[in-house]
Amino acid sequence: MIFNKKIIASAVIALAVCTGAYAGQKVAINTTEGRIVIELDEQKAPKTCANFLNYAKEGFYNNTIFHRVIPGFMIQGGGFTASMQQKKTHAPIPLEAKNGLKNNVGTVAMARTNDPNSATSQFFINVKDNDFLNASASNDGYAVFGHVISGMDTVRKIVRQPTTSKGFHDDVPVRPIEIKSVEILK
Repeated sequence: MIFNKKIIASAVIALAVCTGAYAGQKVAINTTEGRIVIELDEQKAPKTCANFLNYAKEGFYNNTIFHRVIPGFMIQGGGFTASMQQKKTHAPIPLEAKNGLKNNVGTVAMARTNDPNSATSQFFINVKDNDFLNASASNDGYAVFGHVISGMDTVRKIVRQPTTSKGFHDDVPVRPIEIKSVEILK
């Protein structure tokens, strides 16, 4: 029996993809509303992924909240406690927004200030395609570093929560949406 080399190569690649051989690191965000599993893209956003994983390993995200929830836009968390106290972070990281990844529905990106190189611990999950957040010749953009592979139902549940203003912060869920833990999966 003679096998076509192209067919064998295609089968090997398909098997590798199906078994996750080419998949990035997976991380579970365990919240009071359910579990969100994200897959990181360490090849396209190595510094951003290393930063996120470092905070996760330290337990930094445990007992923080999704403090900014905007329907038709995104949910943001990873920096505040339920009492809206901002946690002390490490130094900011350089922006990796020009990596080819887009702020599409289900992608995870780093939050930052007007300074492009100001991202620390806070991240957001896009609930729609947010093209205006993508890097371009005239826009620094926001660095996408992963995407949700399980738990978009939890993301949708979070984004439907009623919000209010607390101090200087708008779009804060009335009932705190806690990140109980961020777990690096094996």
